[in-house]
Amino acid sequence: PRLLSQFFFADERVTRVVAEINGLDAELDPQQYLVLLNQLHLSQAHLLGVLERIMEECIPTQRHSRDYLVKFPEELLVGNLGNHMLFAAECLLAGTFPEVEEADRAQLRPQARNLLCSLELVRTVLREQSLNQPNSYPESVRAVLVQFDRLFAEFELSYVSSLVAVKSPEDIYRQQEIIVLFCETVERALRLGYLTQEMIDGYEPLLMFTIPRLAIISGLLIYPEGPLSLERSPEEMSQIFSPFYNLLKKIRELLQVLSVEELCLLERNLCTAE
Repeated sequence: PRLLSQFFFADERVTRVVAEINGLDAELDPQQYLVLLNQLHLSQAHLLGVLERIMEECIPTQRHSRDYLVKFPEELLVGNLGNHMLFAAECLLAGTFPEVEEADRAQLRPQARNLLCSLELVRTVLREQSLNQPNSYPESVRAVLVQFDRLFAEFELSYVSSLVAVKSPEDIYRQQEIIVLFCETVERALRLGYLTQEMIDGYEPLLMFTIPRLAIISGLLIYPEGPLSLERSPEEMSQIFSPFYNLLKKIRELLQVLSVEELCLLERNLCTAE
């Protein structure tokens, strides 16, 4: 159950697979080479998972901030991003990463080198610690982990920023505005009886259509200074709504001529229509 013991065996597995890859002629046995590459990917992912748990146990208050992750596209955050970072660092040092522009590669290579050297130091230090005192983390071990955590975060941000357009502070603020609008919309719908708490707790599928519909009305009439404010230019709006700028203006014009009773009837119908 000890994390350092788990790390020792995970590290042994990575070392063994790397040795098999180094001893194999990929041109003579390409199929086995691919099998070993997959094993390396899985064993490295396991090693990083154990290392992450060790850092959470050993240096929980000294971890480098990961606030930058909110800037990343959501699709990047669903997979094993950490393992991809190691693979990217190794490819950058080997000069086999055409996806990254040459100017970015020149900037990333020193970071990749520092990251991989730091990982090797972490592996050496933790192996020794697991054999000598597997129940403690002396200051020397903590210092090595803090350095690795910082270098990993810095490389991750730099590398992803070189490949995709990360969100700007304005993009993040607009996203938060939409979250607030949806929360206020749900609160208002519960208060007016359009929705019930049971529907929300039970993940009623109809809510996937109901809440966005109500949010459009709320954003145009109830909270006109929020993310659906038509006083902004389309470029200043969230990319979710900006393509429908003219349509939203027409919807607002129609809504503004409704009486309170007619608006209430419209919202109730939107909660039942599929």
